[in-house]
Amino acid sequence: MWPCLLLALALLGTVPASHPAPRQLQGVPAGETPQLRYTFVNKLRTYSLAQGYCRDTYRGQLVSVHSSARNQELRKLARTYNTLISPWIGAVTSRKAGKWESNWEDSSPWNYANWAPTQPLHIVTTCTTLSVRDGLWRSRFCLQLRPFICQY
Repeated sequence: MWPCLLLALALLGTVPASHPAPRQLQGVPAGETPQLRYTFVNKLRTYSLAQGYCRDTYRGQLVSVHSSARNQELRKLARTYNTLISPWIGAVTSRKAGKWESNWEDSSPWNYANWAPTQPLHIVTTCTTLSVRDGLWRSRFCLQLRPFICQY
């Protein structure tokens, strides 16, 4: 009986979906693609598993940020979930050809950065978080478990 009831409720839309409904940000800062959508995923994942979740669930990737306006919109989006854990965004800092570089996972140009003082770390390859407290980016070890923001 219960499985039938749950199925009926799911079909009526009263049971939450297996993944969060997308929240479209309003306004498109100059230089950004208007058709992109952004979703905060309040599931704890390593950077790699978060990237896979974005790809498998939304056919997207972790978010790349190309303006101060977009950075603040994404921070507001994350804050609506009342989480204190800063989410992953799609930037990785690694050493290439003897120098440290930060790159977006979606291969978009690196035309904006909002690093906290003393960041990014240049010790080992690190992944990037967007602070829900101050909007600054910080390097973190990629195996930490964090929520994340997908773009698609």
